[in-house]
Amino acid sequence: MLSISSYKIAEGFSMTFHSWLIYLVLVLVACSTPGPAVLFIMTNVTLYGWKKAIFSALGNITGLLLMGIVAVTGLGALLNASELFFNLVKYAGAIYLVYLGIRLFMQKGIDLNELQGQFNPAEKSGLKIYLQAAGVALSNPKAIVFLTALFPEFIVLEAPLAGQFAILISTLMFFSFVFLMGYALLAHRAKFWLLKPQRMKRFGQVSGSIFVAFGALLATTEH
Repeated sequence: MLSISSYKIAEGFSMTFHSWLIYLVLVLVACSTPGPAVLFIMTNVTLYGWKKAIFSALGNITGLLLMGIVAVTGLGALLNASELFFNLVKYAGAIYLVYLGIRLFMQKGIDLNELQGQFNPAEKSGLKIYLQAAGVALSNPKAIVFLTALFPEFIVLEAPLAGQFAILISTLMFFSFVFLMGYALLAHRAKFWLLKPQRMKRFGQVSGSIFVAFGALLATTEH
């Protein structure tokens, strides 16, 4: 009988439920941590209304999908060709997670009021917001580094990579969308309350600590 830790999510995907849960925790932390996409959607909701939030969220996850495809297309071939490269990427990924956690822990609070001058208060179409949101996602080089660092930690080399990448990317896209819409709702209801510098600083400290802990944990795991 299979335990829950070894239960496959779906036939042919070879990712255990336990591995997916660990990945899910990291995704939840990453998606809940305010960044450029969050600042973009909250500012647009504040300036153009709640109805425009969906275009910003869809644009962001489109950018994530494109970056994910780029990350996994070349990565899969290299991972299959060299176990040594796989281990190098794994340890580099763990180091990056620790680094990211330290940066989050030490970052100063961000004041949304400082960003107001960067946006045109005139009405914008949904398509324009969608394209701008995708551009925000694609213009962040740290995002593709994050995906490249994170994915190898949950890959089973002996199994087909396509199904595993599909699970990883779809999980990230779904929860990115959910959290972005959640932040949009907060912006609609509470305006600038969430993004006061002190609250951002505390949130970053908690998120950073979680990333450091998982970076250390993932460095000790074996595939």
